[in-house]
Amino acid sequence: MLRVGNLITAHQTDPTMTFEEAVASVPADKLLGGTLHGLAAHAMGRTMDMDTLHKARQARNWIAHEGASIGAIWCVDHDLILRHAVKLRAAVTDLAPGDNIISQWCHGLAEPHDPPPTDWINGYPDAVDNWAFGHLRGLLPEPASSLASSE
Repeated sequence: MLRVGNLITAHQTDPTMTFEEAVASVPADKLLGGTLHGLAAHAMGRTMDMDTLHKARQARNWIAHEGASIGAIWCVDHDLILRHAVKLRAAVTDLAPGDNIISQWCHGLAEPHDPPPTDWINGYPDAVDNWAFGHLRGLLPEPASSLASSE
């Protein structure tokens, strides 16, 4: 997203620039945290819920680095798996709204003349929870955000 925003800014700064020159002028990709900070400073980022995006970034990092780690396999039991699933569900609960924001932005770029699919947008967090935890929903408490980052 930031690269697209920077590409738009480059074109607005110099409309005579060729597409190749504009692409070459856009800064290289960064890590997600740096990209979000750059996006927050960009004009298009000022209209976004940056707190939700930062929370989603933290959740994504927890999922990527700790989400599958339940410890030594010989020590794992039912309770440990359920406690870890609760943390994983909290991280997914934090990630889904950020993904929803990015998806809406991408939809606006891909389909600029079509209205956003509000039914899908409104139901997205629950759809993600159902997709990821549908088989465990009866065993887990209702999702609470930020459990994954509270350790």
